[in-house]
Amino acid sequence: MSDRVVICECFARDGLQHEPAVVSTADKIALIDAFTAAGFPRIEATSYSHPVKVPAFGDAGPVLAGITRRPGVWYKATTPNRTGVERAVADLAAGHGANEVSLLASATESHTERNLGTSREGQWRRIEEMIAVAGDRFRLVGVISVALGCPFEGEVPPERVVEDVLRFVGQGVKIVTIGDTTGLGTPAKVRRLFRMLAEAAPDVAAVAHFHDTRGIGIANCMAAYEAGCRHFDSSFGGVGGHPTNIRYGSGRAGNVATEDLVNLFEMEGISTGLDFDRVMAASRLCESVLGRPLDSKVARAGFAAARYENA
Repeated sequence: MSDRVVICECFARDGLQHEPAVVSTADKIALIDAFTAAGFPRIEATSYSHPVKVPAFGDAGPVLAGITRRPGVWYKATTPNRTGVERAVADLAAGHGANEVSLLASATESHTERNLGTSREGQWRRIEEMIAVAGDRFRLVGVISVALGCPFEGEVPPERVVEDVLRFVGQGVKIVTIGDTTGLGTPAKVRRLFRMLAEAAPDVAAVAHFHDTRGIGIANCMAAYEAGCRHFDSSFGGVGGHPTNIRYGSGRAGNVATEDLVNLFEMEGISTGLDFDRVMAASRLCESVLGRPLDSKVARAGFAAARYENA
């Protein structure tokens, strides 16, 4: 197994959904272009959420039409339902769509009802319908929320998460994001789950998407790596978590900070394939667009000197 990791930059979607003020289309395009220039192989660009319920992404089409794309980069859009997939198909037909879409599921009944407005079985019927509409136009990414603990139901059996991953596999999905939605995971739980996934679904790319609600996110990323995971989600400055009008539990909702995750991997001799100078430039742009310092240690201290100077 390769030591190199693949980091998906999630600031433009999972990050901005948490912001109370809507970021302009021009700024979103500039951000995504900066992420592309830094070398991210996957970028979560936007969401086809309902524009009234989540107004931050009412400009999904114009954003995707305006970005400068690099060959080989996957630009992902979240599609919460059939209508979202139909919008993604229409934009793709117009020549400016996403080439990767994500399909949302939750590991518990309570979170499914609150987040998706349906039951667990209802969500799987919805996903089957969405996959049928998508056809072979996109690379499909399954997403399992509250996979390491639910704010409403507590512990989530890892066997259930494995079962959900296999349901995605049965529908042709080869990339599945494992979401720790409210930061309830621990390194021990992460290692156990990712080892179980590697054994049950060895051909699936399991993506570690860990929120840093309680400050354990980056430790959980290393635990996932030690268990064989090579795909990670993060967001510049630790921004994001869930829409502004939704609250699950308490504390910070944010993601693992991209700058800190990149620094950790590179210090451990694990290649991210990213341009350090352009990562820092993108970090500064994120802070400029939001108008405040963000929650990244490396944004303040810079990359570890020995590794950075020898890069």
